Amino acid sequence: MLQACPNGARTRAECAHLPVTPAELAAAARDAVAAGATDLHVHPKDAGGADSLAPADVAAAVTAVRAAVPGVPVGVTTGAWAVPDPARRAALVRAWTVLPDHASVNWHEDGADAVADALLERGVGIEAGIFSGTGAAARFLAWPGAGRVLRVLAEVTDTDPATAPDTAAALLDALAGAARPVLLHGEDGGAWPVLRLAAARGLDTRIGLEDVLALPDGTAADGNAALVRAARQILSAR
Repeated sequence: MLQACPNGARTRAECAHLPVTPAELAAAARDAVAAGATDLHVHPKDAGGADSLAPADVAAAVTAVRAAVPGVPVGVTTGAWAVPDPARRAALVRAWTVLPDHASVNWHEDGADAVADALLERGVGIEAGIFSGTGAAARFLAWPGAGRVLRVLAEVTDTDPATAPDTAAALLDALAGAARPVLLHGEDGGAWPVLRLAAARGLDTRIGLEDVLALPDGTAADGNAALVRAARQILSAR
């Protein structure tokens, strides 16, 4: 499975063509799926362009993307940077009026289990985000609901292309006890080396402007579709 992550917590200051509005996310999703993506992870934004978990913002983004790519699973973030208070994050999940197919929960964040429990109550699939360099793997594996998540996101935060694959391998070793599918991905300088490792190991992976702004040759990507096409070339070569 190749997931597209078209925007993330980035802003237009980092990437002038970052999709932010529901209409822009819908167009980016359509192009990414046409290029070969089979799943989507989007960050709904508020009117100021910041990540939002508010029901109206989530509904607008998910509805627009689903209309653009019917039948393709659509996920959202529950990152603590959007709403630091975990009780408030869980309350917002319970207030969502349009449910995504899945949502990511970062296990190094306080209250991850409470947010995950709220998602399970709503019938929303969970992507368990496990960041390298944190104690998230142990925390997640100790959670009683670990076997109920949709998948584990093995998220490599090491951006050095020389060391990111080794960091990824260590993270996968730490997740050896997870009885769920693993999606492995990196970011910035580590994005393409880690994607190649995911391809070599036959793991699900993802790519998009959330993770990296450049193509494998270092040139700036003009959009998510270009990144997805480059990822597909790497995956098809394995």
